[in-house]
Amino acid sequence: MSAGPLAGVRVVELASTFMVPYATELMAQMGAGVTKVEPPGGDIVRWVGDRTGRGLGPVFMNANRGKASVVLDLRDDDGHRRFLELVDDCDVLVHNRTPRSVAALGIGHATLAARNPRLVTCAVRGYGQEGRYRDRPAYDDVIQAASGLAATQTNGGEPGYVRTPVADKTTGVFALSAVLAALLERERSGSGQAVEVPMFECMAAFTLFEQQGGHVHDPPRGPTGYARTAAAHRRPYRTADGVLGVTVYTDEQWRRFFAIVDRPDLAADPRFGSIGGRTEHVDELYGFLAEVLTTRSTAEWTRTLVAAGIPAMPMQAPADLFDDPHLADVGFFRTADQPGVGRVRYARFPIRFSRTPAEGPGTTSELGGAVPPADETKG
Repeated sequence: MSAGPLAGVRVVELASTFMVPYATELMAQMGAGVTKVEPPGGDIVRWVGDRTGRGLGPVFMNANRGKASVVLDLRDDDGHRRFLELVDDCDVLVHNRTPRSVAALGIGHATLAARNPRLVTCAVRGYGQEGRYRDRPAYDDVIQAASGLAATQTNGGEPGYVRTPVADKTTGVFALSAVLAALLERERSGSGQAVEVPMFECMAAFTLFEQQGGHVHDPPRGPTGYARTAAAHRRPYRTADGVLGVTVYTDEQWRRFFAIVDRPDLAADPRFGSIGGRTEHVDELYGFLAEVLTTRSTAEWTRTLVAAGIPAMPMQAPADLFDDPHLADVGFFRTADQPGVGRVRYARFPIRFSRTPAEGPGTTSELGGAVPPADETKG
């Protein structure tokens, strides 16, 4: 087990799918000891893309690497007792159970804290329990739509979902932050506490950070939205032979870019000479950028723009990341032997700590195994 910054912190995860497992996987990679409690049927994600027949699909392996896994039926007296024993000996319980389920199972914070006063419980839910949506079910797509995020993905057309479960993963990071804050506070007070992390509120705050626009004033002084990200021409740009990601942002970067393309006059143009003017005329500006980038190759543009201090990178597909030279330089990918699967490859924890390296678990013996048959689930 890693001696990372969370070494010695014991976490129990009672959840499935993406959101909570992502939060607790980050904890595991930082050295926490995480025990995943699965129902007799196992986490449904085990079988997403599974080609092993062992319930070890790629998403499940990434989300649960290094966690211990125990199969318990909390509706069964023995399973319930064993769950309470696990929680008695842990620092953090993270779950995505509804309040009704929590009450029915007798695993509310007050009940558990009476047994373990230092316990931090983190309930990750669709909606905050003080609001009228509190009993509604929620998944990533629904929250992307409800939070305004999908509406910002139109690019001049129909709204769309971000093509990664960003609401699940972002809320998972919110949950991680909340747990760490509660653990820090516990060091001062000596007591744990209950934490609620609602997807809808988290993603509404996430979206409004730059999209609130004129509604930051009360009453509003303009529409919502952020002009730069809403520009129809904001996208990876075609070059003479490929696709390039480019962000020219500051006054100085634009002056350099206009000089590179032999249009220094545009730096004095009121539309483009300041960030205020560029914001007002951003789609016109990005249309010019899209047109001029087609005149040179991706490699030439990358060399030229990077030399000028302008952020630029060739577009890559997920498969390209495995051959990226920078990721090779930093040792981003690691391998391990997974029984019944073979050699597996995984991304190391991306953050560096100077004294407590968070290498994260990844050896074969630390990977969660297959769900046992039904007659073995209480063993």
